[in-house]
Amino acid sequence: MSTTSHTSVPATGTGTVTDVELVISGMTCASCAHRIERKLNKLDGVTATVNYATEKARVTAPDGIAADELVATVEAAGYRARLPEPPAPSAGPDRPDGETGEESAELCAARQRLLVSIVLSVPVVALAMIPALQFTYWQWISLALAAPVVVWGALPFHRATWANLRHGAATMDTLISLGTLAAFAWSLYALLFGTAGMPGMTHPFELTVSPSDGAGNIYLEVAAGVTTFILAGRYFEARSKRGAGAALRALLELGAKDVAVLRGDGEVRIPVAQLVVGDRFVVRPGEKIATDGTVVEGSSAIDASMLTGESVPVEVAAGDEVVGATVNAGGRLVVLVRRVGSDTQLAQMARLVEDAQAGKAAVQRLADRISGVFVPVVIALAAVTLGFWLGTGAGAAAAFTAAVAVLIIACPCALGLATPTALLVGTGRGAQLGILIKGPEVLESTRRVDAILLDKTGTVTTGRMSLTAVHAADGTSEDEVLRLAGALENASEHPVAAAIARAARDRIGELPDVAEFANHEGLGVQGVVDGHAVLVGRPRLLQEWSQPLPEDLDRAVRAEAADGRTAVAVAWDGRARAVLVVADTVKDTSAEAIARLRGLGLTPILLTGDNRASAEAVARDVGIEPGPETVIAEVLPADKLKVVEDLQARGRVVAMVGDGVNDAAALAQADLGLAMGTGTDVAIEAADITLVRGDLRTAADAIRLSRRTLATIKGNLFWAFAYNVAALPLAALGLLNPMLAGAAMAVSSAFVVGNSLRLRRFTPAAR
Repeated sequence: MSTTSHTSVPATGTGTVTDVELVISGMTCASCAHRIERKLNKLDGVTATVNYATEKARVTAPDGIAADELVATVEAAGYRARLPEPPAPSAGPDRPDGETGEESAELCAARQRLLVSIVLSVPVVALAMIPALQFTYWQWISLALAAPVVVWGALPFHRATWANLRHGAATMDTLISLGTLAAFAWSLYALLFGTAGMPGMTHPFELTVSPSDGAGNIYLEVAAGVTTFILAGRYFEARSKRGAGAALRALLELGAKDVAVLRGDGEVRIPVAQLVVGDRFVVRPGEKIATDGTVVEGSSAIDASMLTGESVPVEVAAGDEVVGATVNAGGRLVVLVRRVGSDTQLAQMARLVEDAQAGKAAVQRLADRISGVFVPVVIALAAVTLGFWLGTGAGAAAAFTAAVAVLIIACPCALGLATPTALLVGTGRGAQLGILIKGPEVLESTRRVDAILLDKTGTVTTGRMSLTAVHAADGTSEDEVLRLAGALENASEHPVAAAIARAARDRIGELPDVAEFANHEGLGVQGVVDGHAVLVGRPRLLQEWSQPLPEDLDRAVRAEAADGRTAVAVAWDGRARAVLVVADTVKDTSAEAIARLRGLGLTPILLTGDNRASAEAVARDVGIEPGPETVIAEVLPADKLKVVEDLQARGRVVAMVGDGVNDAAALAQADLGLAMGTGTDVAIEAADITLVRGDLRTAADAIRLSRRTLATIKGNLFWAFAYNVAALPLAALGLLNPMLAGAAMAVSSAFVVGNSLRLRRFTPAAR
């Protein structure tokens, strides 16, 4: 992948245009991203897209506009921007490519701010809500504990509010900041200049509605509690967003780190980054291929399943192309470098993932959408309330009390709890069931999904070659076939050989020794087992030794090949004796899982890079009727993304289940991406939901749980918002007793928490 932050391409006129990527910090909600977009797009010739989830801006600008000007524009809007740092060649596992120490420091600071606020807020809330704890001068202890929370703990909200107000905008941060500061400021006034600071002052629970001048009331628990609740929500959101770029880092980590290059008459070990086109390097059995190239010496089987999803290893010899990050499963190879750096297939797949993530519109959180209207209305109502009571001659204290009450009752305590608590309980229950949900944005997609793409290898199937059938000639024992063939294959490193040897050991037990073992590259193996001269491999190998398959075994080979399975011929003592069938087997749970997905209103579609015959055979096994709309076969890695885009263009809302690197871009593009936890880190990071156990039935449970969690969040938001709407008129009329407000807030918050806790009772479908 390219390490530069921008590239220039010809414009359709004079000069050039430049593609620039900026890293944005300081955004707190989706409306921040929209504001930055508007500012950048006001520049002449600039087209900008800001992704709140990945905290990046992709900008296309005329050549005359420098990157510094773009950064200055973002900073003028009240946010911070910088060009991404190029990855260090020596980046290790602690500092993977693309991750900066600044990101880790920000997350650590947020965690520290949250923990300190929790420690200070808990006693403040307890003292205010439990009269038995209200000792003499307790209110002054509460002030000492609450002050750091409101001033230092809520500092990010205050900064964001100031930045937004300077640009004439208001967000949830504005309401949080104004509400907490108003509660704290009035508490300070009541303690210093009112009667609340008197020795022996208590907070009894008086559920009455009557006018009050507020001089004896303090709201410190509201100020501290709301700050802590919102900090908790923001911290968990930041943790989720921090993983947005991990898919690209994991993808790049797949490649080899160093390589043995041929220099003169010997080999020199160098970092992969130092390879240049034209170099020749050595790949031994079990090693990763360092970069894209052409085999110039040797032959082997290449395991490309990490990149292509193909379960059957690919045979390569001199003249064949190989791809970086694939694994040499057989003999020694010498490869001529054809592509390096950003030109490799691995880097191109990384760009696919990045483009798909950047193109996915960030879903505004429901609370932010509500606050877009709610916040300005509340601020206006507080100002009108203050003006009204001053105009009626009620006095400055009563007028200010009513105005502050409006801000306090609107302070989003339950609203701030609505999403985090449901998400915390829902995701916690999901984790117990092997379902990892990445964030609230994921949940909305589950409700609308109507089609689900299922990657075949490793998702519907086991992704591992297994012996599925033994066709023995008349008079030949299957056990004898497995004993002799298994012993010979046990001496080979080929994945197909490993499947046969494993099946033989499971059925026969200890296998005999092999003498005079020889490997015929691309054809098979031969050797002597218990005095028998044994051949195992392609039918062509037997023909070369004048041991052709009889008609019945030849028919079996053609039939198995038609169904996409691999047939291995076995001969000994001068005659063909059997055909062993090896295939990627269907998981026992796949058929049941697909039936459950249909029950959720989804149309299952099988997607694979394998041939159509193999794909349709698997589809029939799991209950998918083969057809061009339900089985999409022979799909190249880059084309999986196109399949998702084509379905979306036809109006389908697409879920995708996969496990390989080749699935990562499609998982990111899909409206809902589900990765099997038994798959690669890249697929897991690019997906919205991870299914830890690798059981496809969990996909149906994940969608059910996500839909239930979304419904709970919506119920919580409705209740929290309805509470505010109902209580605001009382506050504006000056009839809101502080204790009634506190009790109502507690009841509202308790309802939201209790409603969320019901998700703990979610159970998966019977198994």
